[in-house]
Amino acid sequence: MPTLPRWTLDTIYTGPESDAFQDNKNLLYKTCEAVIIQAEELPSVEAIDLPYWFKDTISHVNMMSDLYENLESYAYTRFSVNTRDTQAQETLHEIESISMQVKAAGVAFKNAVGSRAGELTALCGSDGEFSHYAYTISRLAEESARQMAPELEALASELQRCGGDAWGRLQEAVSSTASALWDEETGERKSVIELRALAFHPDREIRQKAFRKELETWKAHEIPLSYAINGVKGATVALDTRRGYPSNVAHSAQLSRITMKTLGSLISVLEEAQPLLRRYFRKKAELLGLGKLSFYDIFAPIRSDERSWEFSEARDFIIRQFGEFYPPMGAFASEAFEKQWIDAQPDDGKVGGAYCIGFPLVGESRVLCNFDGSFSSVSTVAHELGHAFHSHVLNGKPAMLRDYPMTLAETASIFSETVIFQGALKQAADGERLSMIESYLAEAAQPVVDILSRYYFETDLFARRAGKEVAPEELCSMMTSAQKRTYGDALDEEELHPYMWAVKGHYYSTDLAFYNYPYAFGQLFGMALYAQYQQKGAPFCEQYVQMLQLTGQESSETVTASAGFDIESEEFWRSGITILEGYVDEFCRLADAELR
Repeated sequence: MPTLPRWTLDTIYTGPESDAFQDNKNLLYKTCEAVIIQAEELPSVEAIDLPYWFKDTISHVNMMSDLYENLESYAYTRFSVNTRDTQAQETLHEIESISMQVKAAGVAFKNAVGSRAGELTALCGSDGEFSHYAYTISRLAEESARQMAPELEALASELQRCGGDAWGRLQEAVSSTASALWDEETGERKSVIELRALAFHPDREIRQKAFRKELETWKAHEIPLSYAINGVKGATVALDTRRGYPSNVAHSAQLSRITMKTLGSLISVLEEAQPLLRRYFRKKAELLGLGKLSFYDIFAPIRSDERSWEFSEARDFIIRQFGEFYPPMGAFASEAFEKQWIDAQPDDGKVGGAYCIGFPLVGESRVLCNFDGSFSSVSTVAHELGHAFHSHVLNGKPAMLRDYPMTLAETASIFSETVIFQGALKQAADGERLSMIESYLAEAAQPVVDILSRYYFETDLFARRAGKEVAPEELCSMMTSAQKRTYGDALDEEELHPYMWAVKGHYYSTDLAFYNYPYAFGQLFGMALYAQYQQKGAPFCEQYVQMLQLTGQESSETVTASAGFDIESEEFWRSGITILEGYVDEFCRLADAELR
């Protein structure tokens, strides 16, 4: 495969020693101080000019958020492409130390809002200038009621930096540098990232070998990673208890801006859908000539001659499909490729997976991925560019109104995946249609099946971690138990992935517990949106953009209602599964014809 593109960060900062970086860092310190001073003023001055105070304070809060996001994003992008880079590590540590001031200022502002929530709510309800902040103020007031004393919140922030965040960095460092001996004769080694990429290889012996090597590698690192996950989850349990949340998942739902009723409906329908996806897995096993799939067969191509994509082909295809859906979206994708916003080259020391990250001061994003030539990789680039487009349509809005929850964060990305899949399906030859639908179902099964197993695992982990530390062998047992609940008898129970708890970085964030169900939310909601697009055509596109523009300033229920959906109802989520069912039915029909 030709050399893949690496991103450029020079339009952000030319380096951490640059004047622009240092100026922004110093300005961030001053802005944090200004927010704290203004926040402390509100409860103590009864006759304060509230509209003036609110306008001035939120301008500082928005500036603080933009500065910190820009600096932190820059530090993390440098670190994530080479976790061995000592300068990048130092820069990230430096920015994380500033995060304590940012969090202290945020706590002070939240407490100020809580102290006069009624007056601020009335102000946002009556004044057109501040009306967009109405939901944000009500949310902050609710959160302030759960805040610990300011000195305890400050201590929690400091301990998170040297505790939870450090555990998360450990997992990233281990997962990005761990490797296994692949060929004893040549001494060739493969990183865990390279081993996981071989799950798409057409040769089952290679897939199996890569899977075995991957598990051996995680086994070798299970002790530090088990300490890391225990440290992160232990801190989350302690803080959620101190702040009075009824459960860890209830806190997650609040952060996702969904009601527990919405979450319950989503999980219930996902559980109903498991037999449907098991039917797909069984039929795939038949096509592969297997009695039952193993975990390393989930992404196996059903044809050995499946197309391999050059990155330039993926680029042109994504731009064209985005443009056919909505020309401004195609133009945006073209700009992202042209301006070198994408880092696609797998590398030793580079973190696995993919992400999109924003730089609000310049209105740009960057996308990291590990491109391997599969259609899944093409879909991943489209997924992350969907995130970037979401950020793009929010450019110009203040930071407090761009802050959307995890659930809605996955909507634009998975919608973009759907656009790409539909485009590929339309141009597929008759003989390619079976492979295309299978590839789509392999990806769709992840948020519907595997994500549910991760939700079960994390629920179990929090329950156990509340009473004790959980040993590596117990973590593995919990993981395979969760996978058995979702994959059922469609997968060989002796060939599951006990170390998925070590693989997924989402488990290692103190800020984002249960970062699993948002993918299922985004998958089904994105499919429902695409079905609406098929009904309405071009007029839907502006409605879609307007909905994305609401994501930072309303609850998930309100945002989705703007598209005509009731996400608290199980019927809505079943409508997404119905679309998926149509593809499973077609796949099984085409597979039966192939098998005859």
